[in-house]
Parts: sequence; structure tokens; C-alpha cells
Amino acid sequence: MIQPTRRLVLALAAGFPLALLPALTAPALWPVWAAALFAAVAAATADAALAVRPRRLVLSAEIPDTLFIGERDAVKLRLQVPAGARATRVEVLCDLDETLEPQPAMPALPSGRQAAALEVPLVPRRRGAARVRAAWLRWTGPLGLLRFVERRALGRRVAIIPNVRGVRQAALRFMSAREFLAGTKVQAHRGEGSEFDSLREYLPGLDPRALDWKSSARHRKLLLREHRAERNHQVVLALDTGYLMSEPLGDIPRLDHAINASLLLGFVALKTGDRVSLFAFDERVRLFTEPRSGPDAFMRLQQRTADLAYSRAETNFTLGLVELDRRLKRRSLVVVLTDFVDTVTAELMIENLGRLARRHLVLFTTMRDLALSETADGAPRDLTGLNRAMVARDLLREREVVLLRLRRLGAHCIEAPPGGLSTRLINRYLDIKRRELV
Repeated sequence: MIQPTRRLVLALAAGFPLALLPALTAPALWPVWAAALFAAVAAATADAALAVRPRRLVLSAEIPDTLFIGERDAVKLRLQVPAGARATRVEVLCDLDETLEPQPAMPALPSGRQAAALEVPLVPRRRGAARVRAAWLRWTGPLGLLRFVERRALGRRVAIIPNVRGVRQAALRFMSAREFLAGTKVQAHRGEGSEFDSLREYLPGLDPRALDWKSSARHRKLLLREHRAERNHQVVLALDTGYLMSEPLGDIPRLDHAINASLLLGFVALKTGDRVSLFAFDERVRLFTEPRSGPDAFMRLQQRTADLAYSRAETNFTLGLVELDRRLKRRSLVVVLTDFVDTVTAELMIENLGRLARRHLVLFTTMRDLALSETADGAPRDLTGLNRAMVARDLLREREVVLLRLRRLGAHCIEAPPGGLSTRLINRYLDIKRRELV
């Protein structure tokens, strides 16, 4: 598509006074206006002839097949013009759907000697299937009189999935850390548990209550019994997929923050010998997997979390938690990742979590909205700011009331910002393992 530029429009507009001269002064002056019009048309024709032809502007695109929520990638574009052609400034705009953040037009300067390369960021907003529809190219001729617009269809589908790559990197760093291998892992599984592990020779300073007198008599030296924490516990990751979890927190939906944290916890739990199950619910039960362990359990876990869809339905805690309690045949650690607004809307949630905590160990996990805290703690500049600060403080106070009531019912509670949620969750899980609360 060819369009006139502002320069050409102004040049043609300047010719109108010349067109009025023959009528106002003398008819013999009309060749002046005709000559000006002819010059403008000739200049536009020359500009079109000297500009790079659309079919000779070659565009190649490299688009990733997969994007991880919370990270970004890029569409790599390469523009080429024919050999010997002069450098041409081309503006490139990628047509992205609403699942990806829109990007501004980016300039490129390809020439006959060197192609131009540029990267258009791909920033996912939500999980699902995104589409890079097309690339719009816009450039002008050497005289700046005509603008050329070309649409190059790309039509590539990009799958946006949970941040498995980030989870794997964080889990591998965590599991391979010397502090974990030399300290936490040993302390969590040996010495304080109830399951017999081994015998060791008594040394001064060790607990004499652990002496095994029969083994000591048989070996004719003092021996102690060492224990380790019980393994093969059931860890249930219960994800709320209701409409509150679909709201963004730090440009990423709360549900995706919860999925990333639950995947990391599931990885650590599988490594420590426990069995992991996944449960998702909103107005009804969306997903339940039987507790599993082994090397393929984490892969199955990440595949099932990728299928969790955003929901606009209100969460039915009565139906979801009662159904979960019915399906669990033995005492388990139930990690509930959800959100709430105030004490009124959280009443049914508290009641059903208290009922669940009678049979199982409940670890209630929710995310702290840093923007809400900043509004509550900030200095208001006007009456509107004061009202916002008062409302934010009331909401934070009601959240504290809900967490306090859950703790009184026997549930363990975690409220952390999205960036620190995974660390707090794993530390609390290891503390529960060490204390053998399950």
C-alpha cells in the first residue's frame, strides 16, 4: 500500500494559492500552477521509482514455540534489501494478540551491504495459546514524499506454559546447594525422627537416652540408635482456580505464581521421598491426581498444571475441600494456595479449612499484595489518597484476622509476596518434616 507523506500533502497544499492566481490576476499565469503541479507529480513518481520495492524487501522471522510465564523471549527478525541498494529506514511493528503485551514500532536500517536484525520482545500476560499474527513494515522513498506499508503474515502460534524452566533452575540450585546436602537434608531425615536408621558408637555429648542396651551388650560397646524422619508422606497441592486467582499480581496472574511455587515444592517433596498429589477447584473440582512418587512424577505434575485454565467462577470452598477430604484415605499435608478479600467472604473458607485440619495438616498459603501495603503505609497527599489508605489498612487488618483464626484452628499459614513465596513454602515444608507433624 502506497500513501502520501505529510511532506507531499504540504507541497500540494502550497499549490492552491498558485491555482488562484489566474482567476484573481491574469489568466495567462495558469501555466505556473500547471508547472508546479507537474513538478510535484514528477517528484512523487521519482520517489516511487527510487524507493525499495515491497517485493524486494525480504523479511525472515524466528519465533519461539514456547514461552514461560514470568519470563520473556523475542521474535528475531531479519530484513534484507537487494545488493547495491542504499540504506533504507524501515519501521517494523509486530501484530500480537491480547495474551502478549503490545510492543511499539522498532526501526531497522537494512542496506545492500548488510541486513538489519532486530528483536521484538514477547512478554506473556497469561498462560494459554498466543499468536504472532503479522509484521507491518513501513518505509519512505528517498525524497520522503511517499510512504510504503506492507503486511507480512506470520501466523505463528506460541504456547505459554508454567515457568518450568525457572522452577527447575531454582530447584536444582536448592537441591545441589552445599548447605542443603550437608545440613538441612541430614538434619531433616536423621537423628530426630521416629523411623530406625542405623547404629553408631556412643561419644561423649550424645543423648544417652538413645542407647540400645541389647546391641551394646552384643557388641560389647555402647551403641546408640539413630532415627530418621518418616518418608512416603502424602503432600497434596490444592490450587484455587477461581476468579480471584485470575487477577494479576505484578503483571502475572496469582494462579501462575501459585503454580510456580507448587511445582517447586513438589520437586523438593519428591526428592525427599514423599508422594505428591495435585488438586484444583473453583465452583467444582477441576483436577485430582492420585499421590505418586518416582522419577516421572514431576513430569506428570508439570503437564497437569499446564492444563489448568483461568476461571471467572467464584470458588466453592465447601464443595472443593469436602470432596478433597473424601478422596484422601490417610493423613496428609494439604497445601492450599488461594486468596481472599475480607472476613465476610472468607467465612466459608475458614469453616471448611478448620474441618479439614481435624484430619490433615493444613498449610494455608496466600500472596501479599505489595501495592496494597504501599497504599496503606504511604503518606496521602489529598482526601482521595487518605480514603484509599484507610481502605487499604482495613483490608490488611481483616487479612490478619483471617490468618489468626486459621492458626487457632490448627492450620499453618504463610503470607508472602510472589517473589518470596517459593522460599517460604519450602522452608515451612522442611520444618514440618523435621518436626514430624504429618
